[in-house]
Amino acid sequence: MKWENLLADGRFGESQKAATSDKARSEFEIDYDRVIFSAPFRNLQDKTQVFPLPDQAFVHTRLTHSLEVSSVGRSLGKGAGEILLDKFPILQNQGVTASAIGSIVAAAALAHDIGNPPFGHSGEEAISDFFRLHPDGRLWEKHVRMDQWADLVNFEGNAQGFRMLVSKQFGLKLTYATLAAFTKYPRPSLIVQRDIARKSQKKYGFFINQLTDFEQMCGVLGIEKTSSDSWMRHPLAFLVEAADDICYSIIDLEDGCTLGLVSFEETMELLKPILKGKFDPEKLKNRTNTQNLGAFRAMAIGQLIRETVGLFGQYEENMRKGNFDKALTDIIPSAQALADISTVSIQKIYRSKVVLEKEAAGFQVLEGLLSIFSRALYHHFYQSELFSGQDKSVLRLLPEDFPMKGWGAEVNPYPMLRALVDHISGMTDKYALNLYRKVNGISFPGI
Repeated sequence: MKWENLLADGRFGESQKAATSDKARSEFEIDYDRVIFSAPFRNLQDKTQVFPLPDQAFVHTRLTHSLEVSSVGRSLGKGAGEILLDKFPILQNQGVTASAIGSIVAAAALAHDIGNPPFGHSGEEAISDFFRLHPDGRLWEKHVRMDQWADLVNFEGNAQGFRMLVSKQFGLKLTYATLAAFTKYPRPSLIVQRDIARKSQKKYGFFINQLTDFEQMCGVLGIEKTSSDSWMRHPLAFLVEAADDICYSIIDLEDGCTLGLVSFEETMELLKPILKGKFDPEKLKNRTNTQNLGAFRAMAIGQLIRETVGLFGQYEENMRKGNFDKALTDIIPSAQALADISTVSIQKIYRSKVVLEKEAAGFQVLEGLLSIFSRALYHHFYQSELFSGQDKSVLRLLPEDFPMKGWGAEVNPYPMLRALVDHISGMTDKYALNLYRKVNGISFPGI
């Protein structure tokens, strides 16, 4: 792969010759603005990052997390851009700047969680479990292809995000470079054999009905295949991944400390190996724990950014050749410190009572919503003798643009099921909970 192709500013959904009339912003800055003003991004303000929103102490939502990941991503991208411009003078001749590369990573990082459903990662598992285990979900297996069923029983927020970013419904029309940097897992859900040595194959990055879109993107950017059904990562995807890893490692720990799940003293001990000689106990004096926590969190993130940029410069050629496929944060000098933070976070944060309660509620809510809508659709199109008044009322709650025509025994319902999952996964936590209560008669509008 060549950088002059990988950084092409062609835009998805437009001819490559289509030029923007806005000369004040680069194409990649326009990507950033389109994401931040989009409805799916705004919805992240009421989607759980780790903790349900408490009454007092501030903790992060998906939206604040995404903004912070984007900020770190911009720094990583600009640092990497300076290395690339020094190494490849042809990029300067094409008008590429370090800021432009920073904008690609920032925009991709801003959108990195845009496909996540309500209730965090447990929401992904709840959607998967519905089709895999629930009687109302399993009814659909015989009506779809094997590769389509693999999508449904393994719901993936990254693939949902790619679907949303290329969907005509939202009209974002991002650049190919930003879309590729967004795609950390460049493969479909069903492949012949997963290469466990490649981090990019740990999950999947697009649903089977977006295969043509993905292939179009790879063709424009010159992204090559690693096998018959998998592709190389765009090198900037490693930076998007690193930005996310850095933020959730450090900031989830900060939230855990703020909520009293991890002591301030233990938090400082976990950050010290990252800060190394910059950790000065004297600086802890005459400041509150909150002030110290914020200061040392910022210093730790800065150090991790520097280490990651240095490693990117070391391995970028191997990335382009497909010989490097690891998480950068797994091999930077502070990798062991991050692993220690992860161990504590799993024990004291991710398995804390408040988080587990949220996850359990999320399973109940999403399974319940999927069941009642799915059952109504199945009765309407496949078991009309069971189609009830309740089913009719439920279907009227679907969005106005929901595809309600053309389905039946001889028609593959996968596109309709994708639309249903779009609807459910796009809900905010509160909306999903309130709708679940209403359709189950637990609460009533206006009462």
